[in-house]
Amino acid sequence: MNKLIIIGGITLCLVSIYACKNNSDPITPQETDEEFSGGREGTVFDETFNAFGNPLINLTSDETDKFVIGNSFNRNNWVIAPSSTAARDGLGPLLNAASCASCHALDGKGNPFQSDGVSLSQAMLFRLSVQGQGIHGEPKDDPHYGGQFNPRSIPNVDVEGEVSVTYEEIAGKYPDGTTYSLRKPTYKFTNLNYGTLNGTMISPRIAPSMIGMGLLDAVSEKTILANADENDANGDGISGRANYVWDEKNKKKSIGKLGWKANQPNVEQQTAGAFNGDIGITSNLFPKEGLTDFQQQKYGSLPKGGTPEIDETTLQKVVFYIKALAVPARRNWKDADVLTGKQLFIKANCSGCHLLKMETSDYDSPKYVAKQIIRPYSDLLLHDMGKDLADNRPDFEATGVEWRTAPLWGIGLQKTVNKHTYMLHDGRARNVEEAILWHGGEAMNAKNAYMKLSKTERESVLKFIDSL
Repeated sequence: MNKLIIIGGITLCLVSIYACKNNSDPITPQETDEEFSGGREGTVFDETFNAFGNPLINLTSDETDKFVIGNSFNRNNWVIAPSSTAARDGLGPLLNAASCASCHALDGKGNPFQSDGVSLSQAMLFRLSVQGQGIHGEPKDDPHYGGQFNPRSIPNVDVEGEVSVTYEEIAGKYPDGTTYSLRKPTYKFTNLNYGTLNGTMISPRIAPSMIGMGLLDAVSEKTILANADENDANGDGISGRANYVWDEKNKKKSIGKLGWKANQPNVEQQTAGAFNGDIGITSNLFPKEGLTDFQQQKYGSLPKGGTPEIDETTLQKVVFYIKALAVPARRNWKDADVLTGKQLFIKANCSGCHLLKMETSDYDSPKYVAKQIIRPYSDLLLHDMGKDLADNRPDFEATGVEWRTAPLWGIGLQKTVNKHTYMLHDGRARNVEEAILWHGGEAMNAKNAYMKLSKTERESVLKFIDSL
């Protein structure tokens, strides 16, 4: 029986939904608090273009000020040193972007393309490495170009080169005869200014959404490992495992939580690393410019924006800003088609990697992300996704075919916020359906189960994912 309840002027419709798809296959009922993707403290009800830019709901006045200041250093461009804008000078000399927001527009997922829909944008970057490992097990930098390709620079500094992409359309067909087409990217590096890239392993990455980063940071190692099944003991074909990476601040190996290959241990290191690699801004955590020996000889004497270029107080405000970004609530979570899609999502074992929920641990920066039941739809583990998605580049303990399960929360608002629907680590998928169809390796069984569904059932699964 439907009921209307008025709480604080807000009308809530509580619907008893346990209808039957058929006599033996009941629809998965909605769960209590299912709409609170980021938990009670970390969820905001916003479906506008600013849905990814809201703070946690209970910040104090001082914390709100810190959030606003951190956002300004995240949003605004850094400039060349020396400058009268001393608080944000030191850009480059080599770079991929001039600000964090240049890649994470409105705190969302980067668009891999320029407005022409073909040329690659600054939201796309390329990790580089050669055979071997560094002293902490990290990828070994390319000797000519370092760990990241930088196609931009400040004046009078040679860019590292140019990158272009072409796509091959690959036709496919569902068992019911419905056709589809996937696009396979090929990247070309030209006008290289610092030597060849022979034998260099290259991994394209688009900037992910920043929502809920503090909540993911607050998930404990114990919680992550509880879902690992490295030897596939349960026989479901899924064998997620953790990545262990170098924690620069604590000088030890720690479990990786963030990044496309779970190659960062926490938000602070992820942020400082992005400042250094993407913008050319040094910090206490990474005090050296990301230049190779040859580049250091050429450009090491250029003016700097201080030592370091982002002071510790400012860096921590940016880190706080990112940690305090809330997650938009689910939409249409009571819709019958969405609930049918959820049931099919679970039945296909998509939830074997994209876990329905997890709980954060004790945490104090900010405290509001602690002890929250969150629904990122990820296990934060590495999985073999098959040769078609492989970048063939190891990253700490992640192999060249492994990727961290990408969180799905907020995915249905990506088009609203970022005006595009490109998916996967390199943006090759033009929408969620194509992203599913690229799944292989451990996800092959789930993909095949999805493909065997009827067209109406597949649409229900997509409608469910769009609600997240």
